Amino acid sequence: MLAKFYIKFIVFVYYSLIREFNKALQFHLQKRIDKCGTNTRINFTNSTFCGVENFEFGSNVYIPHGATFYSTNAKLIIGDNVMFGPNPTIITGDHRTNVIGVPMCDVHEKLPENDLDVCIDDEVWCGANVTILKGVTIGRGSIVAACSLVSRSAPPYSIIAGVPAKFIKFRFNVDEILQHEAVIYPMEKRLSKEKLEELFSKYHRGM
Repeated sequence: MLAKFYIKFIVFVYYSLIREFNKALQFHLQKRIDKCGTNTRINFTNSTFCGVENFEFGSNVYIPHGATFYSTNAKLIIGDNVMFGPNPTIITGDHRTNVIGVPMCDVHEKLPENDLDVCIDDEVWCGANVTILKGVTIGRGSIVAACSLVSRSAPPYSIIAGVPAKFIKFRFNVDEILQHEAVIYPMEKRLSKEKLEELFSKYHRGM
């Protein structure tokens, strides 16, 4: 019985120290982030962040353990009320590959198109093990299925999945989106019925 008590005590102390260490790291990181809203939680366990001065995080964002966010020469912009499953990867750039006579690992100069902003709008849910690459915008209210590789932008309220990720369907119909936005968004931020109908026509036509 005594051995069990000591094991439980050691586990409790270990996780308490991890929580406090994570809070200290989050406090330090948030001072370096370009913009960071309120109630944004960042779990540093097994996570890697590069270029935090290019990060712009909204409010009520949850970044879980195992995150890999690289943003050296472009912006990583995450809106409000965004959640990620475990182990998300976001990379805003890549290597230049068109220099003749030099190994790619030795090419340090980049073209403008080698690094492009990634924007994840409000109220997006990215499932576990999602990878998002440079130049992608994920429209608000969207769902990115687990294990997807996102290399193209997605419209608002879409569900996307696959490798590479493709548009599957919209979460709601036009009227449901209008009702949803009337509750949670101020008038100036709401999508118009005309804009939504245009998006629905474009993406349904492409299916």
